[in-house]
Amino acid sequence: MSALFRKDKYIQVKGAGTVKEDAEGTKEQEQSEQKEKNKYKKINQVLEKIRKKDEDKEKDATFICPECGKELNRADVVINHYICTACGSYFRVRTKNRIRMVCDKGSFVPWFEDMPVSNPLSFPGYEEKLESIKEKTGLHEGVTVGEGRIFGEKVCLGVCDARFLMGSMGHVVGEKIAGTVERATDMRLPVVLFCCSGGARMQEGIISLMQMAKTSAALKRHAQAGLLYVSVLTDPTTGGVTASFAMLGDIILAEPGALIGFAGPRVIEQTIGQKLPKGFQRAEFQLDHGFVDGVVERDGLKSALYQILKSHRVSMENETFSNFMQEIPKFQPMEISRERLAKTPVKDAWEKVKEARSLRRPSALTYIELIFDDFVELHGDRNFRDDKTIVGGIAWLYGQPVTVIGVQKGNDVKECVLRNYGMTSPEGYRKALRLMEQAEKFHRPVICFINTSGAYPGMEAEERGQGEAIARNLFEMAGLKVPVLSIVIGEGGSGGALGLALSNEVWMLENSTYSILSPEGFASILWKDGKRAKEAAQVMGITADDLKRLAVIEEIIPEYGSAGPDTVADIAGYMKYHMTEFLRKFDKMSGEEIASDRYERFRKF
Repeated sequence: MSALFRKDKYIQVKGAGTVKEDAEGTKEQEQSEQKEKNKYKKINQVLEKIRKKDEDKEKDATFICPECGKELNRADVVINHYICTACGSYFRVRTKNRIRMVCDKGSFVPWFEDMPVSNPLSFPGYEEKLESIKEKTGLHEGVTVGEGRIFGEKVCLGVCDARFLMGSMGHVVGEKIAGTVERATDMRLPVVLFCCSGGARMQEGIISLMQMAKTSAALKRHAQAGLLYVSVLTDPTTGGVTASFAMLGDIILAEPGALIGFAGPRVIEQTIGQKLPKGFQRAEFQLDHGFVDGVVERDGLKSALYQILKSHRVSMENETFSNFMQEIPKFQPMEISRERLAKTPVKDAWEKVKEARSLRRPSALTYIELIFDDFVELHGDRNFRDDKTIVGGIAWLYGQPVTVIGVQKGNDVKECVLRNYGMTSPEGYRKALRLMEQAEKFHRPVICFINTSGAYPGMEAEERGQGEAIARNLFEMAGLKVPVLSIVIGEGGSGGALGLALSNEVWMLENSTYSILSPEGFASILWKDGKRAKEAAQVMGITADDLKRLAVIEEIIPEYGSAGPDTVADIAGYMKYHMTEFLRKFDKMSGEEIASDRYERFRKF
């Protein structure tokens, strides 16, 4: 039976060929399984990358404010112009974001992008460091310059970026700024520079220092061409940049909280051996001390620049001082005002003195608001302080740019204290003169509102040169080549008033006064009895009627009874209409003729 049984007949016995085939099948299966494993591994890797990316996005979506320590949503901060939504502190803005925030979309064209690297001292590792920063930031240098538009107004723009060696000024930065200013001068365009810098670039030594002189010299030529330069100071603006192009603007704006100074806070503290007070060298400190025209919030910065640029362009294009772009309606007072004018009895001199001093009389700012459009207030004397007694800036009269200056006395006790009761300090006169000289440069007429009992007689005013400040105003106003109109709206006290009234014409409100000194002072000096002030007022010739008779003033403005809340609209309306007539008188006169007209006016006295 065993002989008949064949194992290979019923049971497949593996031979050499069969083993080979099975081995190949197993290999294919293993390869297939490995491919499958690799496939899932790649899928897992992709999923892991996506997960990490999502985690990074989540992490990047929020960050901590270094000022208040609050966690902030990045998207919210971007929408809020890179300002902390919790505490309001300002974050530094990258160049591309600054350009996006300020310039019209797609209008910015960069200049001088590929300037060669400068290493005048062959400083070791400097060129490699520059290349590394370029790669990291995507910037060519510490400043980006070019031409753009702000709400349609053409401008040459420069933006410093603290990410590039703290915006320090080396040869290339100085060259780009000087080159931009020179090109702006050739093209007769205004310049706006966003300043942000730690100062000079140490690696370039004395050559870096020379950039301060070079940029300043270029700006001087730009200024001599009668062109506008606006500097915007951002955090931080220090060192050689502060001591050159940053502080040379016709108008200097600053962002809230920006550090602005020549020496850094740590250097000052180490030098004087004491802690600096909070807010020292910040934008608000510089505003109070008269070195910047305004601290402007980011969301209003583009509009503020537009108003400044537009007023400059229109003024420079105007061949006359009465280029009114709006229809000027004939002034007609309200019927009730006409009735008051007819029925109000004539006041004597002493009654007018009391009227002129009344707190209910409308202030300079009230008239500015009612008469002009889009008033942009400018601050500071660029020397010591911003005197809050003097308000001034650029405004529009029926589309004609004008410079407006006023003595703001105050409408209540609290404001009177803030405004020093309308008694101007030397820095107030210097601030007014700065604005008048700026008006002359940019071909704008000047309109002044006067309400002061006199210049401030304090000790500190004498220390800072009160007499010199008034004398300087008279000296420079005599030669201004633009029309100047001064209006006494309350008290016109002595040299303090005259310091803003060396004008082509002087007007007075009906119940205002203009005098050599107060009736009390007059009586005390001449009669040794201040109680005879009422009597003095009658003989001093201080009323509008007296001064019109003496040809000291040209126009008496009716008050329709008494200047106050009920009549201010009509008083302002009368002034506004007659201002247009005043400006038309100078349309065919040259600057020299306008100054000569003013000279002859005062020469006759």
